[in-house]
Amino acid sequence: MDKTPLTIQDLQYLYKELKVFRRDLHKYPELGFKEVRTSKKIFDILKTLDLEVHAGVGKTGLVGVLKRGISNKKIMLRADMDALPIMETSNHTHVSKNSGIMHACGHDGHTTMLLGAAKYLSQKSNFSGTVYFVFQPNEEHGLGAKAMMDDGLFERFPAQEVFGMHNLPGAPLGEISSRQGVICASETLFEINITGKGGHSSMPHLGVDSILVGSDIVIAIQKILSRKLKPGTGAVISVTEFITDGSRNILPGNTLLKGDFRAFNSKDRMSVQKNLKQICYGISKLHNIKIEVKFRNEFIETVNSKKTLSKSFKAAKDLGLKIITNREPMPFSEDFAHFSKIKPASFILIGNGTEGDFANPLHSSSYDFNDNLLVIGASFWSRLVENYLKI
Repeated sequence: MDKTPLTIQDLQYLYKELKVFRRDLHKYPELGFKEVRTSKKIFDILKTLDLEVHAGVGKTGLVGVLKRGISNKKIMLRADMDALPIMETSNHTHVSKNSGIMHACGHDGHTTMLLGAAKYLSQKSNFSGTVYFVFQPNEEHGLGAKAMMDDGLFERFPAQEVFGMHNLPGAPLGEISSRQGVICASETLFEINITGKGGHSSMPHLGVDSILVGSDIVIAIQKILSRKLKPGTGAVISVTEFITDGSRNILPGNTLLKGDFRAFNSKDRMSVQKNLKQICYGISKLHNIKIEVKFRNEFIETVNSKKTLSKSFKAAKDLGLKIITNREPMPFSEDFAHFSKIKPASFILIGNGTEGDFANPLHSSSYDFNDNLLVIGASFWSRLVENYLKI
């Protein structure tokens, strides 16, 4: 059956409904693996659309299944649901009512856009194949994707390809950008425990001041980027916490340094880890004290498949959206990376707008998702599915 190609205007009828839902999620944000209310609301809506709904996939995660026709083609679309432990400073009408928690990354919008697509596709679209709508918990800590995979996500819902999307503040509304290969960096957390010898601040020669040792480490590790890695790698290393047991006139015997480093390939990631350990070992010998280093790789690099990404770009082009096909890799990390390691994947960025709270950085206490993006994003998902599962 012939069908007029979908346009953004075709989903405009959903705007008010999506806006209300998104703002409700924003008012009641929930942290990773605690998205109980959020998950329930998504479940209830998917059931009204007569989808096959699977709850509890990866703790609070959900998967909605929409089947049409006889095709064996299967496509997976993913949105994240969790919020951040941030006190919101905005004064709009939908400010967070859960103190110290807010949707500062736009996951409320991501969830709503995918729900909008589910509604349109289930009620007004004609295609042949299967769509898996994945609502993922705990993206912010890099744990949700693994939890869903541990629950058999790809075995139970065997999509051929998987697609993800994230809003980008400061970019023009609806602008689509991405790149083939690595699009988001890895993140590795580190902890450096320094065990020195405390003492009186007036007699530092009788102890080993762990602040001084820690300061040596902070300065030395920056040389990893400037002297141990090839220029232009884009790797970043940061010490974000410096904790001691010192006091007013007490030199600390113990210091804990915490931080992270990010890289765009596994070779650089392992090189930074190796050199950081060597620096700490050398400084421990210099001061004749004990230094322990621990690493935890929270996120791996997010990698786009050329073939899969081209389908995202085609859907955007069909809708008349502006496209950047070879943007610089993003320094932030994405839990979607674990999906892209298993399946051919496409992860794109979509502009959130250039004015007001919509241009404020992700994870800012005054950031807000742009409701004018809701219909655009839902239209993108819908056009992608109709292209992919075309009759």
